[in-house]
Amino acid sequence: MEKSTSLNILLVEDNLLNQKLIFLNLSKYGYVIDIANNGQEALDKVKSRRFNLIIMDLMMPVMDGLEASVKIREYEEKLDYSTPIIGLTANTFDADREKCLSHGMNEYMAKPFDLQLFNKLIAELGVI
Repeated sequence: MEKSTSLNILLVEDNLLNQKLIFLNLSKYGYVIDIANNGQEALDKVKSRRFNLIIMDLMMPVMDGLEASVKIREYEEKLDYSTPIIGLTANTFDADREKCLSHGMNEYMAKPFDLQLFNKLIAELGVI
């Protein structure tokens, strides 16, 4: 497996099994992964550190991924930069993709996490 450029990724996911699965898949590429368990934790982490990419689950307690994405975009707008956000959802309807995009996400993926699709998306987004 080819090692890629080291990216700082924020994984926002409340399900422990999904966290481990995604973490293990991404760490094979040498990516540095920080984990937030909900949208509020994600917002707090974004305010204290810059990431190259955010992977955001949509359905979470405390603050869901859609609201967190809006708040992250509001925060980043003041600083004049924008971290790419990929939404992660169990739903695969076109309306879900549109909802993600309308809340400030750059793209979305359906669960289960697909490493090939992920690598394609981050290349298209210019993250790598």
